[in-house]
Amino acid sequence: MVYQNLLIENKGRIQYIVINRESKLNALNKDTLYELHIALGDALYDKEVGGVIITGAGAKAFVAGADIAEFKGLSMKAALHLAHENQKNIFDLIENFGKPIIAAINGFALGGGLELAMACHIRIASDNAKMGLPEVTLGLIPGYGGTQRLTNLVGKGKALELILTADMITAAEAYQLGLVNHVVSQDGLLVKAEEILNKILSKAPLAIAGAITAVNAATRNEGNGFETEMEEFAKCFGTADLKEGIAAFLEKRKPSFKGK
Repeated sequence: MVYQNLLIENKGRIQYIVINRESKLNALNKDTLYELHIALGDALYDKEVGGVIITGAGAKAFVAGADIAEFKGLSMKAALHLAHENQKNIFDLIENFGKPIIAAINGFALGGGLELAMACHIRIASDNAKMGLPEVTLGLIPGYGGTQRLTNLVGKGKALELILTADMITAAEAYQLGLVNHVVSQDGLLVKAEEILNKILSKAPLAIAGAITAVNAATRNEGNGFETEMEEFAKCFGTADLKEGIAAFLEKRKPSFKGK
């Protein structure tokens, strides 16, 4: 597929997905969201891709929100369909992705942009980043998982404060709250993202996927997270990677994982 709003670049086993609407501060219009869904699906099934870094074009914005012009005239029914489809096809897809996804937050991550970052497994911010969920200033609330994921990351009280006041916070404040994992210089943002992702990619791919599934289960009301963990633990015993990992440990060498 030829993308109009994304740049896709492979660097070894890392795939970059860059939101490429710099003149619009990389806002998520419907075409960009559709392209994201296609690109993520391709990355998931591409055996050469071990993990993904999502970032925005330019230094001003990761993603400065949704394209608000597209909300004009939406009925309640259409709005529910929009939120449901994008949640399922993009934001939940990212959260449950079987390969690690890191958000490299350069500049503004607001509204849908912060929701996109929060769906990723790990968030790294440049020191000029600003984050927030300003939807109430438009008469809206977050609709792509923002109320849920922010609460899981920073707690109910702080989530309510940030959503109800619509305040933006700095990268340093986001780090203190646990909203981002690391804050680095603008020049060091992608370097840090690659460093962490390459460290993850040296581990067993099927175990990484199982760990993502189990950790996600800890934040959900349905089911039992401990049961999910035990099931994913047991699945590892059916993999060649576990046999290789044990053999490498006993033989005091580095393992060579194949994702099998």
